Amino acid sequence: MRRSKNVLLHVMLGLAALAFVFPFYFMLIGAFQTEPTTEVGELVPSGGLTLENFSDINSRIDLVGSLINSAIFTIGVLLGTVTFGLLAGYATARLRFRGRGAVFAMMLLVQMVPFQLLMVPLYVLLTRTYGLGDTYLGMILPFLINTTAVFIFRQFFLQLPETLFEAARLDGASELRTLWSVALPLVRPALVTVILVTFIGPWNEFLWPFLITKEAGMQPLAVALANYISSVAQSATNPTGAILAGASVLAFPVVVLFCLFQRYFTSTDVASGVKG
Repeated sequence: MRRSKNVLLHVMLGLAALAFVFPFYFMLIGAFQTEPTTEVGELVPSGGLTLENFSDINSRIDLVGSLINSAIFTIGVLLGTVTFGLLAGYATARLRFRGRGAVFAMMLLVQMVPFQLLMVPLYVLLTRTYGLGDTYLGMILPFLINTTAVFIFRQFFLQLPETLFEAARLDGASELRTLWSVALPLVRPALVTVILVTFIGPWNEFLWPFLITKEAGMQPLAVALANYISSVAQSATNPTGAILAGASVLAFPVVVLFCLFQRYFTSTDVASGVKG
Protein backbone atom coordinates (compact mmCIF):
# COMPACT_ATOMS: atom_id res chain seq x y z
CA MET A 1 0.00 0.00 0.00
CA ARG A 2 2.78 2.38 0.97
CA ARG A 3 4.74 1.49 -2.16
CA SER A 4 1.75 2.19 -4.40
CA LYS A 5 1.35 5.60 -2.76
CA ASN A 6 5.01 6.39 -3.44
CA VAL A 7 4.65 5.32 -7.08
CA LEU A 8 1.53 7.46 -7.47
CA LEU A 9 3.30 10.42 -5.86
CA HIS A 10 6.29 10.10 -8.20
CA VAL A 11 4.00 9.82 -11.22
CA MET A 12 2.15 12.97 -10.21
CA LEU A 13 5.41 14.81 -9.60
CA GLY A 14 6.70 13.65 -12.98
CA LEU A 15 3.58 14.91 -14.76
CA ALA A 16 3.84 18.24 -12.95
CA ALA A 17 7.50 18.52 -13.97
CA LEU A 18 6.61 17.81 -17.61
CA ALA A 19 3.89 20.46 -17.53
CA PHE A 20 6.42 22.92 -16.13
CA VAL A 21 9.13 22.07 -18.67
CA PHE A 22 6.84 22.03 -21.73
CA PRO A 23 6.78 25.84 -22.29
CA PHE A 24 10.58 25.87 -22.27
CA TYR A 25 10.62 22.97 -24.72
CA PHE A 26 8.21 24.80 -27.02
CA MET A 27 10.29 27.99 -26.78
CA LEU A 28 13.56 26.22 -27.63
CA ILE A 29 12.05 24.23 -30.48
CA GLY A 30 10.53 27.37 -31.95
CA ALA A 31 13.77 29.33 -31.52
CA PHE A 32 15.80 26.81 -33.54
CA GLN A 33 13.11 25.73 -36.00
CA THR A 34 13.51 26.61 -39.68
CA GLU A 35 9.79 27.03 -40.37
CA PRO A 36 7.29 28.80 -38.09
CA THR A 37 6.30 26.56 -35.19
CA THR A 38 3.01 24.76 -35.84
CA GLU A 39 3.57 21.26 -34.47
CA VAL A 40 5.12 20.76 -31.05
CA GLY A 41 4.75 17.02 -30.70
CA GLU A 42 8.02 16.17 -32.43
CA LEU A 43 11.22 16.16 -30.41
CA VAL A 44 13.14 17.38 -33.47
CA PRO A 45 11.10 19.33 -36.05
CA SER A 46 10.84 17.79 -39.51
CA GLY A 47 12.02 21.05 -41.08
CA GLY A 48 15.34 20.85 -39.23
CA LEU A 49 17.11 23.19 -36.85
CA THR A 50 18.86 26.45 -37.63
CA LEU A 51 20.56 29.43 -36.03
CA GLU A 52 19.06 31.85 -38.52
CA ASN A 53 16.46 33.06 -36.03
CA PHE A 54 19.23 34.22 -33.69
CA SER A 55 21.17 35.73 -36.58
CA ASP A 56 18.08 37.58 -37.77
CA ILE A 57 17.35 39.11 -34.39
CA ASN A 58 21.04 40.00 -33.94
CA SER A 59 20.98 41.81 -37.29
CA ARG A 60 18.07 43.98 -36.14
CA ILE A 61 19.29 44.72 -32.60
CA ASP A 62 22.70 44.67 -30.91
CA LEU A 63 22.20 41.42 -29.02
CA VAL A 64 25.58 41.42 -27.25
CA GLY A 65 25.36 45.11 -26.37
CA SER A 66 21.83 44.67 -25.03
CA LEU A 67 22.98 41.75 -22.89
CA ILE A 68 25.79 43.89 -21.47
CA ASN A 69 23.32 46.67 -20.67
CA SER A 70 21.06 44.16 -18.94
CA ALA A 71 24.02 42.83 -16.95
CA ILE A 72 25.03 46.34 -15.81
CA PHE A 73 21.47 47.18 -14.82
CA THR A 74 20.83 43.88 -13.05
CA ILE A 75 24.17 43.66 -11.22
CA GLY A 76 23.79 47.25 -10.00
CA VAL A 77 20.33 46.47 -8.64
CA LEU A 78 21.55 43.22 -7.07
CA LEU A 79 24.43 44.90 -5.26
CA GLY A 80 22.16 47.59 -3.84
CA THR A 81 19.38 45.19 -2.90
CA VAL A 82 21.66 42.72 -1.12
CA THR A 83 23.69 45.41 0.67
CA PHE A 84 20.80 47.53 1.92
CA GLY A 85 18.60 44.48 2.47
CA LEU A 86 21.18 42.87 4.75
CA LEU A 87 21.78 46.04 6.74
CA ALA A 88 18.11 46.96 7.11
CA GLY A 89 17.03 43.37 7.78
CA TYR A 90 19.66 42.93 10.48
CA ALA A 91 18.84 46.29 12.08
CA THR A 92 15.08 45.64 12.26
CA ALA A 93 15.62 42.10 13.54
CA ARG A 94 18.50 42.36 16.01
CA LEU A 95 19.05 45.98 17.03
CA ARG A 96 16.95 47.58 19.74
CA PHE A 97 16.02 51.17 18.95
CA ARG A 98 12.99 53.41 19.39
CA GLY A 99 10.58 53.19 16.49
CA ARG A 100 11.72 49.79 15.24
CA GLY A 101 8.13 48.53 15.02
CA ALA A 102 7.06 51.66 13.16
CA VAL A 103 9.87 51.22 10.65
CA PHE A 104 8.80 47.65 10.02
CA ALA A 105 5.16 48.70 9.62
CA MET A 106 6.15 51.40 7.12
CA MET A 107 8.15 48.80 5.20
CA LEU A 108 5.08 46.59 4.92
CA LEU A 109 3.00 49.56 3.77
CA VAL A 110 5.54 50.33 1.04
CA GLN A 111 5.14 46.78 -0.26
CA MET A 112 1.44 47.48 -0.83
CA VAL A 113 2.15 50.38 -3.21
CA PRO A 114 2.55 49.21 -6.85
CA PHE A 115 5.72 50.50 -8.48
CA GLN A 116 3.69 51.66 -11.49
CA LEU A 117 2.07 54.36 -9.32
CA LEU A 118 5.50 55.82 -8.56
CA MET A 119 6.93 55.70 -12.06
CA VAL A 120 5.78 59.17 -13.20
CA PRO A 121 7.02 61.10 -10.11
CA LEU A 122 10.25 59.07 -10.10
CA TYR A 123 10.77 59.79 -13.78
CA VAL A 124 10.27 63.54 -13.26
CA LEU A 125 12.52 63.53 -10.18
CA LEU A 126 15.40 61.64 -11.81
CA THR A 127 15.33 63.22 -15.25
CA ARG A 128 14.38 66.85 -14.53
CA THR A 129 15.64 67.37 -10.99
CA TYR A 130 18.78 65.23 -10.96
CA GLY A 131 19.45 65.04 -14.71
CA LEU A 132 19.90 61.25 -14.68
CA GLY A 133 18.08 60.55 -17.93
CA ASP A 134 19.98 58.37 -20.41
CA THR A 135 22.24 57.04 -17.63
CA TYR A 136 22.67 53.64 -16.01
CA LEU A 137 22.41 55.28 -12.59
CA GLY A 138 18.97 56.61 -13.47
CA MET A 139 17.82 53.08 -14.28
CA ILE A 140 19.35 51.53 -11.15
CA LEU A 141 18.49 54.03 -8.39
CA PRO A 142 14.73 53.29 -8.03
CA PHE A 143 15.47 49.58 -7.45
CA LEU A 144 18.42 49.87 -5.06
CA ILE A 145 16.28 49.19 -1.98
CA ASN A 146 13.80 46.33 -2.13
CA THR A 147 11.45 45.97 0.82
CA THR A 148 10.85 42.32 -0.06
CA ALA A 149 14.56 41.62 0.40
CA VAL A 150 14.53 43.46 3.73
CA PHE A 151 11.57 41.38 4.88
CA ILE A 152 13.21 38.08 3.84
CA PHE A 153 16.48 38.89 5.62
CA ARG A 154 14.65 40.12 8.72
CA GLN A 155 12.66 36.91 9.06
CA PHE A 156 15.79 34.77 8.72
CA PHE A 157 17.74 36.87 11.21
CA LEU A 158 14.90 36.53 13.72
CA GLN A 159 15.28 32.74 13.59
CA LEU A 160 18.90 32.84 14.75
CA PRO A 161 19.53 32.16 18.46
CA GLU A 162 20.10 35.31 20.48
CA THR A 163 22.97 33.61 22.31
CA LEU A 164 25.08 33.70 19.14
CA PHE A 165 24.89 37.49 19.04
CA GLU A 166 25.46 37.84 22.76
CA ALA A 167 28.59 35.69 22.52
CA ALA A 168 29.91 37.77 19.63
CA ARG A 169 29.32 41.02 21.53
CA LEU A 170 31.04 39.61 24.64
CA ASP A 171 34.05 38.82 22.45
CA GLY A 172 34.16 42.47 21.42
CA ALA A 173 32.78 42.12 17.91
CA SER A 174 31.10 45.17 16.41
CA GLU A 175 27.63 44.92 14.90
CA LEU A 176 29.05 44.87 11.36
CA ARG A 177 31.53 42.16 12.36
CA THR A 178 28.71 40.16 13.95
CA LEU A 179 26.60 40.53 10.84
CA TRP A 180 29.44 39.49 8.51
CA SER A 181 31.03 36.68 10.53
CA VAL A 182 28.13 35.25 12.56
CA ALA A 183 24.80 36.00 10.95
CA LEU A 184 25.54 36.04 7.22
CA PRO A 185 26.96 32.48 6.98
CA LEU A 186 23.79 31.16 8.65
CA VAL A 187 21.32 32.87 6.31
CA ARG A 188 22.69 31.58 3.01
CA PRO A 189 19.25 30.32 1.86
CA ALA A 190 17.86 33.84 2.37
CA LEU A 191 20.76 35.34 0.41
CA VAL A 192 20.20 32.95 -2.49
CA THR A 193 16.45 33.61 -2.42
CA VAL A 194 16.98 37.37 -2.53
CA ILE A 195 19.47 37.09 -5.40
CA LEU A 196 17.10 34.98 -7.49
CA VAL A 197 14.00 37.04 -6.74
CA THR A 198 15.84 40.30 -7.37
CA PHE A 199 17.57 39.07 -10.53
CA ILE A 200 14.33 38.15 -12.28
CA GLY A 201 12.82 41.61 -11.77
CA PRO A 202 15.43 43.94 -13.34
CA TRP A 203 16.50 41.34 -15.91
CA ASN A 204 12.96 41.26 -17.34
CA GLU A 205 12.15 44.93 -16.68
CA PHE A 206 11.50 46.94 -19.82
CA LEU A 207 9.06 49.74 -18.94
CA TRP A 208 11.26 51.75 -16.56
CA PRO A 209 14.49 51.57 -18.65
CA PHE A 210 12.42 52.50 -21.72
CA LEU A 211 11.24 55.66 -19.92
CA ILE A 212 14.71 56.64 -18.71
CA THR A 213 16.58 56.22 -22.01
CA LYS A 214 15.60 56.25 -25.65
CA GLU A 215 19.15 55.59 -26.80
CA ALA A 216 19.36 52.18 -28.44
CA GLY A 217 22.95 51.76 -27.24
CA MET A 218 21.88 51.86 -23.58
CA GLN A 219 18.69 49.82 -23.68
CA PRO A 220 18.65 46.46 -21.83
CA LEU A 221 17.74 43.30 -23.71
CA ALA A 222 14.10 43.29 -22.55
CA VAL A 223 13.58 46.80 -23.97
CA ALA A 224 15.36 45.97 -27.22
CA LEU A 225 13.28 42.81 -27.64
CA ALA A 226 10.04 44.67 -26.90
CA ASN A 227 10.89 47.25 -29.55
CA TYR A 228 11.86 44.50 -31.98
CA ILE A 229 8.66 42.52 -31.44
CA SER A 230 6.43 45.58 -31.79
CA SER A 231 8.13 47.01 -34.87
CA VAL A 232 10.21 44.72 -37.09
CA ALA A 233 9.57 41.13 -35.99
CA GLN A 234 6.88 40.55 -38.61
CA SER A 235 9.34 41.35 -41.40
CA ALA A 236 11.67 38.52 -40.37
CA THR A 237 11.92 35.30 -42.37
CA ASN A 238 10.46 33.38 -39.43
CA PRO A 239 8.74 35.96 -37.16
CA THR A 240 7.69 33.42 -34.55
CA GLY A 241 11.14 31.85 -34.48
CA ALA A 242 12.83 35.24 -34.08
CA ILE A 243 10.55 36.18 -31.19
CA LEU A 244 11.13 32.83 -29.46
CA ALA A 245 14.88 33.15 -30.06
CA GLY A 246 14.84 36.48 -28.23
CA ALA A 247 12.78 34.95 -25.42
CA SER A 248 15.30 32.10 -25.15
CA VAL A 249 18.20 34.51 -24.83
CA LEU A 250 16.32 36.44 -22.15
CA ALA A 251 15.35 33.31 -20.20
CA PHE A 252 18.69 31.49 -20.43
CA PRO A 253 20.57 33.42 -17.66
CA VAL A 254 17.65 33.00 -15.24
CA VAL A 255 17.52 29.25 -15.80
CA VAL A 256 21.30 28.93 -15.41
CA LEU A 257 21.27 30.98 -12.21
CA PHE A 258 18.51 28.83 -10.74
CA CYS A 259 20.33 25.60 -11.66
CA LEU A 260 23.53 26.87 -10.02
CA PHE A 261 21.88 28.06 -6.82
CA GLN A 262 19.07 25.56 -6.31
CA ARG A 263 21.28 23.29 -4.17
CA TYR A 264 21.56 26.07 -1.60
CA PHE A 265 17.81 26.05 -0.93
CA THR A 266 18.26 24.03 2.23
CA SER A 267 17.54 24.78 5.84
CA THR A 268 20.55 25.97 7.83
CA ASP A 269 21.24 24.38 11.22
CA VAL A 270 21.04 27.66 13.08
CA ALA A 271 21.52 26.03 16.47
CA SER A 272 24.81 24.35 15.64
CA GLY A 273 26.82 27.16 17.21
CA VAL A 274 24.97 27.06 20.53
CA LYS A 275 26.20 25.02 23.46
CA GLY A 276 23.98 22.68 25.37
